[in-house]
Parts: sequence; C-alpha cells; structure tokens
Amino acid sequence: MMTKSDLVDQVAERTGMTKKDSTRAVEALFDTIREELQNGGKVQLVGFGSFEVKQREARIGRNPKTMEEIKIPARRVPVFRPGKELKESVT
Repeated sequence: MMTKSDLVDQVAERTGMTKKDSTRAVEALFDTIREELQNGGKVQLVGFGSFEVKQREARIGRNPKTMEEIKIPARRVPVFRPGKELKESVT
C-alpha cells in the first residue's frame, strides 16, 4: 500500500524536486480535483482515468443487528473510472 507520504517521496525522487515542493504539488493536484468535483465538474486524465460525481438515490436499508429498516438519504458520491491504459497495465 502506498500512502500520501510515499507518493510525495516518489514524486520528489522522480522529478528532482524537494520534498517540500513535491508535497505542495501533490496537495495542489488533490485540491484541484476536489474543487472541480465540488463544483459538479469532471476531471479526465487521458490514459489514467476520470473522476466524477454520481448521484445515489435514496433507498431503504436494513440494520443488520436489529433487522430494522432505515431510510438512507440520497447523496452525491465521488467515482473514479480507470482509463484503458491503466486497466491494461495492471492486468
């Protein structure tokens, strides 16, 4: 498993940036994607994948402990869809 800290280390190593600069770059990337999704947009990175927001409808669920029905409200959720190149590289 790779953590955010590991990702920052890899970016610093591969680009020759300092860890401080690579941390700012990684944070800027995450913030930009987050802001675009909050505004209802979509982020498409050709060859890697796309991030978007989907609407989940309200539904009835069940508490597994008590078997009591509960109402689960509708909500927006972030979704990642891997691109063709990413899919092919991991299979």
